[in-house]
Amino acid sequence: MGLIAMSERDLQRIEVLSKVVAGRTTIVSAAHVLALSPRQVRRLLERMKTSGAASIRHKAIGRPSNNRISDGVRDYAVAIVRERYADFGPTLAAEKLAEDDGVTVSRETLRQWMSDAGIWLSRRQRRTFHQPRLRREAYGELVQIDGSEHRWFEDRGDPCSLLVFIDDATGKLMQLRFVRSESAFSYFEALELYLKNHGAPVAFYSDKHSVFRVTKKDAKGGQGMTQFGRALSELNIEILCANSSQAKGRVERANRTLQDRLVKELRLAGISDMEAGNAFLPGFVTRYNARFARTSARPDDLHRPMNIMADRLREILCKREQRYVGVQLTFSFERQRIMLEESDVTRGLVGRYVETYAYADGRLDVRWKGHSLPYRVFDKDQRVTHAAITENKRLSDVLAYIKEQQEQLPPPSPKVKTNSEKKGYAPRGRKPGKRTDFVNDPAVIARRQRALSRQNAVEQGQSCPIQFNGE
Repeated sequence: MGLIAMSERDLQRIEVLSKVVAGRTTIVSAAHVLALSPRQVRRLLERMKTSGAASIRHKAIGRPSNNRISDGVRDYAVAIVRERYADFGPTLAAEKLAEDDGVTVSRETLRQWMSDAGIWLSRRQRRTFHQPRLRREAYGELVQIDGSEHRWFEDRGDPCSLLVFIDDATGKLMQLRFVRSESAFSYFEALELYLKNHGAPVAFYSDKHSVFRVTKKDAKGGQGMTQFGRALSELNIEILCANSSQAKGRVERANRTLQDRLVKELRLAGISDMEAGNAFLPGFVTRYNARFARTSARPDDLHRPMNIMADRLREILCKREQRYVGVQLTFSFERQRIMLEESDVTRGLVGRYVETYAYADGRLDVRWKGHSLPYRVFDKDQRVTHAAITENKRLSDVLAYIKEQQEQLPPPSPKVKTNSEKKGYAPRGRKPGKRTDFVNDPAVIARRQRALSRQNAVEQGQSCPIQFNGE
């Protein structure tokens, strides 16, 4: 006789029933211990005496369930799922089988069938593992950049974004900057400080944010580069985009550490705004690097000095675009209408493209072949375009701008004005509609009678002879 597999419950029953057979306990006590009725205990004792201890096991063990779904239904359901719902999850596939195909089966049963057929993989089976990437060997060879939106000042100030520049070889924080949101101008500002303090690295490593990478395949102009990418190209710095957040894990882990340590440091210092926070960051970076930075594999520093004049660097770190000049010497820019001042030069620019230089401080410079052109803003009514596509990382900044615009506008009138009231029309003269009946109107009749009585009085006065006194 081979080995017989038994459950814990069956082993406990055999142990208690053996005590009953040996006379060490009673049937009532055994029933209390096994949570069975005395009658059931007697049945188990009879079965144990006649067939042995192995007969205590459940009779259905090793036999198919009485409620088992037939193999034909299973094969039919799996065939339908494989043909129509191969990329469906078990929950949705079970709903569609019941609604459209008349096959009612539970979600978990269908999950097991799909797993056995190789159609469905569990979450553990679908899990992918990212191979660790070794650090770069030299300092300044690769600098990871990212923005982290967080409540850096907790409840003391509004949430904002922290731009983080970290060296891949040493894990050293190169640049930190508080900004309202991730945008080309905010990265220009942080990049200018980086270049002044460290020089130009070999390459930057970022995510797929639209500041670094053109997201539209059919984008017009720009030669496939964003404004930030164009500036880096002119500075001879490469920009690389990671395919996943794990690929730039160095800066992602630094963000998580900063969201803990920096928040508490700002709280202890009593800082509640971006201006004071940016003044606090250099000292924090020094302490952070002394604690966490490590030595690179090679002692080389691959940063290159930036021998560029300040004015030239400012022209590179700005937003440059080409705009078409219409017949009225106007072009559109940022929901504004820009009108060029008429001159001998601008008269010949109709149908041509001029270049706009937009700076972070709000200044706009319009140039043609390097020469600045005078202009004036024709339409100053700026607003966010209705239903404009807004990225998640810029949503807070856009909502703050919308709120400022709404506070400047007057509140809506409780009464809905007509078109005539909007245009300032004031009605004069009689109103249109039913005219007054002057024949039967009592007021008109009364005025007519008074006029006739005065006329009769005048006529009677004229017919009387004139009498002189003393005659």
